[in-house]
Amino acid sequence: MQPAALPDLAHTHTRPVHWLATAAAMAAVVAGAGLLQPDAATATTGADGPRPALKPAPDAATAAYPLECGGAPSVVARKAAGDLDGDGSPETVAVAHCDAGSGTPPSGVYVLTRGKDGAARVVATLVEPTSKQNVETLAVRDGVVTATLLGYSSADVPSCCPDVKESAEWRWQGGTFVRTAARAAAQSV
Repeated sequence: MQPAALPDLAHTHTRPVHWLATAAAMAAVVAGAGLLQPDAATATTGADGPRPALKPAPDAATAAYPLECGGAPSVVARKAAGDLDGDGSPETVAVAHCDAGSGTPPSGVYVLTRGKDGAARVVATLVEPTSKQNVETLAVRDGVVTATLLGYSSADVPSCCPDVKESAEWRWQGGTFVRTAARAAAQSV
């Protein structure tokens, strides 16, 4: 059975006048949107008066790290910044290791602040290089430092191939950085 033929509906055929009407309507909408703007923003100071401008986070490349590199330079592999202690000034968290040239030297994770002279200085060590861990990821969010650490299940595991992965978090509590429970337990890589 064949479907019945539909009648030819004249209003379903587009003509240039339809396109002109559509273009005119769109132009009117765009012009109207350009004319309707919100009021200008105004800023007010709080009861305490104007706030000082925020200083930039310390530059991780300028800090002196407590690494024993045997004369080799140190390298900043990762960095993240944020206000960790709630004082309104950002700190920098840096992952640094010795520039060994080859192999996988262990990382240290350091918190940097700006000294009185403006130079970056290490104020806390979150991961000691002696723990023989490497840092895969690093982030600072809402005053919490998070990192993914790669390590070794035993001394028999070659240093090229870490076989343990764990998540770590640190937050500022009571005047020191406290490592909080990891979101996921240590797992094999």
